[in-house]
Amino acid sequence: MSNYRKFNFDFTFVCIINDKDRSVDRIRGTKNLYKILGVAKSRTFRVLWMLEEIGECYEHIPSKPRSNEIKKLNKAGKVPVLLDGEEILTDSSAIISYLGNKHEKLSFPSGTIERARQDAMVFRLIDEVDMILWAAARHSFILPEEQRVNAIKPSLKWEFEKNIDRIMDEKESKFLMGEEFMLPDIILAHCGSWARSAKFPSENKRFNDYIKFCYERPAVKRLIKSTP
Repeated sequence: MSNYRKFNFDFTFVCIINDKDRSVDRIRGTKNLYKILGVAKSRTFRVLWMLEEIGECYEHIPSKPRSNEIKKLNKAGKVPVLLDGEEILTDSSAIISYLGNKHEKLSFPSGTIERARQDAMVFRLIDEVDMILWAAARHSFILPEEQRVNAIKPSLKWEFEKNIDRIMDEKESKFLMGEEFMLPDIILAHCGSWARSAKFPSENKRFNDYIKFCYERPAVKRLIKSTP
């Protein structure tokens, strides 16, 4: 059974479908609807958040990493996976950048200085924040137990806090790119939530206030309420 949820906001129609049972082949045969595969408690959340913000209709299939459904679409077994018609896209940052470009929302136009700075921020967040959390996760439960190095975690926490402090010191406006919420904010805010669950608490008050502010947006509130 599919669970349909429909919202009307800002004169934009959005529908969300959570479906655990449909096969990948059948999913790919459905047109005019984005399909996003991956459990919400992963980087998939960023793509779902982006779709909520830009008001596009989508179907969410909460497939687990390395499941057969995911491996059919991404041999690495990683989530999220986005299906746009017959096209398959992977990597959360690439997907939200694609959606921002396509719909001209939460992203500066390609070829502009502002866009170059936006891309630089995305790459920076991946390098200085996301990858640190990912390294901690790998050494906590992803790598084979004999390959995990628990001693690395204090160093990762130190580097995480140092990088967050620098990013917040450089942040001069309400959001990372200025007064408007943009796609880099999705990445950093989600990393902040991830850090808390990974026991990487930050003592930076500006960062904690920023995360709270981003998570008070209507789009993310709808998302949290609707996802299992």
